[in-house]
Amino acid sequence: MLKTTPFHSVHEKAGAKLVEFAGYEMPVQYKGIKVEHAAVREAVGVFDVSHMGEFFISGPGALDLIQKVTVNDASKLVPGKAQYSCMCYEDGGIVDDLIVYKLFDEDQYILVVNASNIEKDLEWIKSNNTFDAEVHDNSPDTALLAVQGPKSVETLQKLTDLDLSDIAFYSFKMGDLAGLGQVVFSATGYTGEKGFEIYFDKNTVDPEAVWNAIFEAGEEFGIEPCGLGARDTLRLEMGYALYGNDITSETHPLEARLGWITKLDKGDFIGKEVLLKKKEEGINRQLVGFVMEDERSIPRHGYEIIDNEGNVIGEVTSGTMSITLGKGLGMGYVEKASTTDGTQIHIAIRKKAAGALVQKPPFIKT
Repeated sequence: MLKTTPFHSVHEKAGAKLVEFAGYEMPVQYKGIKVEHAAVREAVGVFDVSHMGEFFISGPGALDLIQKVTVNDASKLVPGKAQYSCMCYEDGGIVDDLIVYKLFDEDQYILVVNASNIEKDLEWIKSNNTFDAEVHDNSPDTALLAVQGPKSVETLQKLTDLDLSDIAFYSFKMGDLAGLGQVVFSATGYTGEKGFEIYFDKNTVDPEAVWNAIFEAGEEFGIEPCGLGARDTLRLEMGYALYGNDITSETHPLEARLGWITKLDKGDFIGKEVLLKKKEEGINRQLVGFVMEDERSIPRHGYEIIDNEGNVIGEVTSGTMSITLGKGLGMGYVEKASTTDGTQIHIAIRKKAAGALVQKPPFIKT
């Protein structure tokens, strides 16, 4: 039986098309992907992302555990700051990408992981916990909404005394929302737009009341509920990786354009020696972005990438029709010789080779 989020009845009332995703019944769209995508780019949209996983890590050894299992340097975090990171296996393959939050109490952190990886990630972290640290899965009790778009600050500011414009990117604060209780306002998101992810305990703050308060506040801006479909088109326009597509256990951070979060000069962490060796030897493939030359051509996951001589040099990991640009774009791994911006490649679409140009994401400016 599929799991549901605390907002399931809201989605049903709103007429959402519900699909299976990561073991949950989730809304893929409401009025339509184009409408929802445009709402986030131009005004404000709300995503239910309560299916994501939240692990509470505490104790004197909490930081040591996080440093061991993640590639970024969590020692740089101060209370109220968050950090994008990932976990690797011993061979450098990616376990998952995640966000690390340093809470306001000493030695307390939250790791936010992908919904499809909750059980796997929890087992991985616990199996490497040789420190004085406690790991607790808060996922079942955590409700999470992503309020995204240029009007997100104006919408949410009506509901809290916190100065939301004062919360920098990848920072967070706790405050009351609409008199309903304490929530976390985190200036993070997966769309490339200004916005906040709002975390709260579904047992102490009424999820449906939170949803209704946000939609009432955003009504004047044309606020829309948004599903997984628009979430995917929005993140692809920014070139954000999706676990299971663009990053997997078969890819490592250096070839996945995640070298910027991989701190090889910090202390020991799982996969470090292999990644150091790969950096010294040089990588032979890399994740690139590309934009189709023919506006009618739409790349899809699994399509072959071909060079000008007809050689297969890679595979599309994510692809879509960009709603903002009106043309197809995507990402995929290609041989190192074809990673330079402006390089012409071809995507095998229905047995035809459709031209594309390599372009470093993001594909649009926000």
